[in-house]
Amino acid sequence: VQLQASGGGLVQAGGSLRLSCTAPGGIFRFNMGWYRQAPGKQRDLVAVIRSDGSTTYAESVEGRFTISRDNVKKTVYLQMSDLKPEDTAVYYCRRFLLNSDVWGQGTQVTVSS
Repeated sequence: VQLQASGGGLVQAGGSLRLSCTAPGGIFRFNMGWYRQAPGKQRDLVAVIRSDGSTTYAESVEGRFTISRDNVKKTVYLQMSDLKPEDTAVYYCRRFLLNSDVWGQGTQVTVSS
């Protein structure tokens, strides 16, 4: 099982990016999450969207980022707005449920000041 993340890049502060993560095996039953890891730091939760559509956000991104899912397209999205230099990190998607836990390869997001 592989998750295919895309959409990262270089953007100026205040700009926007949309990350996508596709799971060829499907996402319908699964919780989906975005996490990020900055150099020298631990991997942290950014946002989660559960199979029932409920969401949780890290306080640092609340109001700026929106996680969504399209079960037909087998894809989860992270719309990021008003980006800040401290959002710079490698962003990873995750598909999880009970004893199933799969991570994507990561996509780099760099925000310049």
